Amino acid sequence: MENKIKVLYLDDEANNLIGFKALLRFDYKVFCVQTAAEAFDCLNSNPDIRVIFCDQRMPNMTGVEFFQEIRSSHPLPIRILITGFSDIEDVISAINKGHVFRYVKKPWLDADILTAIEEANKFYLANSFLAIKNKELEKAYQELDKFAYSVSHDLRGPLVGIAGGINLALNIQDIKEIKEILRMMNKSVEKLDNFILNMHDYYSLERGTLTISDINFEDIVKEMSDLFSIYTKTENIAFNTELEQNEPFWNDILSVKLIINNLLSNAFKYQVPDRENKFVNLKINVKKGEATIIVEDNGHGIDSKYQSEIFNLFFRAHYQATGSGFGLFNLKSALTKLNGKIEVESELNVGTKFIVRIPHK
Repeated sequence: MENKIKVLYLDDEANNLIGFKALLRFDYKVFCVQTAAEAFDCLNSNPDIRVIFCDQRMPNMTGVEFFQEIRSSHPLPIRILITGFSDIEDVISAINKGHVFRYVKKPWLDADILTAIEEANKFYLANSFLAIKNKELEKAYQELDKFAYSVSHDLRGPLVGIAGGINLALNIQDIKEIKEILRMMNKSVEKLDNFILNMHDYYSLERGTLTISDINFEDIVKEMSDLFSIYTKTENIAFNTELEQNEPFWNDILSVKLIINNLLSNAFKYQVPDRENKFVNLKINVKKGEATIIVEDNGHGIDSKYQSEIFNLFFRAHYQATGSGFGLFNLKSALTKLNGKIEVESELNVGTKFIVRIPHK
């Protein structure tokens, strides 16, 4: 019953409602009402109603007037008028104004009703598909605007720094000063490289397909330990890992690595420089067909007012002004492809914990 197309019929004559429901009861979910108020209640309770039939001649309002009234509040259902020949001019006017999809002559034939529902359902599906595509297009335009700004800002910034360093070094003879300038230029190069890598991940996720394989998390933990060892040595950050995997886990390894890498990168990057006992913890547990990945740190933390926005494209919290704005967006995109979920627990100036759950494919 729940999968049947829902149809609403408004008519003040009970006999018409009985005949209508008798015709459609086996193949459709039918709602029959005698007043406009009942029709509104039914539409509010059943927002997935696809087709509305309404008799043109009713005591308090015409069918055209009813459709005009619901057009703004319930635009999705397809509107079909049931009318006699004497009303034909009003019907044609309503159709031309876009209030009515089509009309059925009264007294109606069974075949006319069935054909009308079939055509209306096709139109409903086409409109719904178009609405989805319009939303996707609107989102794409918004991301394109953000992307254009980010490219001009995040690419130009490091390049200006490098150009400035070169011009400065050309006029300096002292080797120590030149080395300091080179170190500053190297930071700009690293920032530029990080932006390009994140941009590559973004387009790979948008266009790529999943490659499912057996994942050994021990190999990933070792790879991440080697990758972030520079932080443990130069920034005095303890990196603690814990792994429990006693069963196979199949999924896309590149997406899983991207998720873990981006979480760890943020955890190391946003530490408090002068804090003692800095740490980043990585815990992975594979159990009952699900991998639970927890990354915890005692860094800056995320202000509660930003926590709902951190996965948006190009979003930067106040302390993340130097970030690319790609990392957590890419992470969420990867999780969506894997049907995974993520939770965030964070307190400003205390630290952050991300909990990721990824199902076995």
